[in-house]
Amino acid sequence: MAGMFGLVAASGAWADPDGAGIYMDLCASCHGEARLGGIGPALIPEALGRLRGESLSGIIANGRVATQMPAFATTLSAEEVEAVAAYVSSPLAHIPDWGVAEIEASRVMTENYLPVQKPVFEADLMNITLVVETGDHHVSVLNGDTFEVLDRFATPFAVHGGPKFSPDGRYVFVMSRDGWVQKYDIWALKEVGRIRAGVNSRNIAMSEDGRWLAVANYLPHTLTILSTEDLHVASVREIVAQDGQSSRVSAVYQAPQRRSFILALKDAPEIWEIGTSDDAGPFADAKTGEEKGVFARRRIVVDEPLDDFFFTPDYGKLIGASRAGDRGVVVDLDAGKEIAELPLPGMPHLGSGISWQRAGHDVMATPHLKEGKLSVIDTKDWSIVKVIETLGPGFFLRSHENSKYVWADVFFGPNKDKMHVIDKETLEIVKTLDPAPGKTVAHIEFTKTGKYALVSIWEDDGAVIVYDAETLEEVKRLPMRKPSGKYNVWNKITFSDGTSH
Repeated sequence: MAGMFGLVAASGAWADPDGAGIYMDLCASCHGEARLGGIGPALIPEALGRLRGESLSGIIANGRVATQMPAFATTLSAEEVEAVAAYVSSPLAHIPDWGVAEIEASRVMTENYLPVQKPVFEADLMNITLVVETGDHHVSVLNGDTFEVLDRFATPFAVHGGPKFSPDGRYVFVMSRDGWVQKYDIWALKEVGRIRAGVNSRNIAMSEDGRWLAVANYLPHTLTILSTEDLHVASVREIVAQDGQSSRVSAVYQAPQRRSFILALKDAPEIWEIGTSDDAGPFADAKTGEEKGVFARRRIVVDEPLDDFFFTPDYGKLIGASRAGDRGVVVDLDAGKEIAELPLPGMPHLGSGISWQRAGHDVMATPHLKEGKLSVIDTKDWSIVKVIETLGPGFFLRSHENSKYVWADVFFGPNKDKMHVIDKETLEIVKTLDPAPGKTVAHIEFTKTGKYALVSIWEDDGAVIVYDAETLEEVKRLPMRKPSGKYNVWNKITFSDGTSH
């Protein structure tokens, strides 16, 4: 929670703390009467989960550094603070309306933005790397050769999911958990504009031709598709399964070879494919009849809702995590059916899975969120090649086609300060790095050629560590405010081997 609860000062204490009443008096001017956000972010359970261990009551009482959120400890009693915290933590009474009219009304284009004919800086445009700094909600734009910070721009609160680049690498789109989508011109180092595509959103995906940006929403239960040119709304699709069940969208993915978006549904046993070209389909649908053309929808019925997809490099097959978190389910997207199951206990984090070639076989690897293991899988016969024991559960994996190593963090538990480096052929840990004892070390990204690996010290007084990817020696540290994900233009737009997609 950031921003401010309001600039209005209380004129006295409440005898019987009424969290809703205090909220309306002190908080609604910034966070909205319906708690859906305004100057400050939305105050609903789905958004407050991003606090990650911070005390909500503590933030209300003490404010938040580097934001407009003031401290209310001298205005409210401890009981009143707790009452407000309980109120904003309670579910909304109903799913809010946030359709085309509301989305379009939120669109704000930057008045002083002018496109440029060439970049305003000297650098390899394909080796630009963005660093998301969650400590104060900014993104730093790095020259991937010199590691000079070319710009540092403010983002909406709580960026979530990876930024997405246009196919030429010129523009990048950033999304927040509050559903705000921001367009930024890397050449001009300027924001182009922003729009609120949902109330609570999960991630975004770019169509293969760069025309459309899809936004997966938890609230309301919709998929919003925006024009990347000017951020206007192209489509808002309600997510309703064949049986009439309304569903949240867990995530949306680009399937470039298929010229489509793939949707994971949170509350229904279906996978949706949405065409992004004029010749998509026709897709037969028992509920809505035949669909064809741009944004045509195809349903793939599965046995249970699946989350957190990994795709084979040709996007012909995916692995989804079962609701129980103990296995992966392989779905053939061409055939539209499940074809295999994989024993993956300990909640596999398939969305961070990566693939590479090993001994003539295509393999993929995934960390497990509840076990100190990495599973390596042959994607031809779906056999488990090896389970690599690690120092604890991890969150991210990365490699590069020019690197002989896989890098794996140990995000959870007492060994969160460790980083494993694994040989792609032997599948053995060759080195365990300990660059910041006691601090969280996470997320890896490579520069364009794979020469350097960038690692985050995920702390408010953190840094991005630059490693020589061959010698595994540290090259330099770049001070950052709780840096999390890092995204290299070339690796992302080319779907580089070893990069999560």
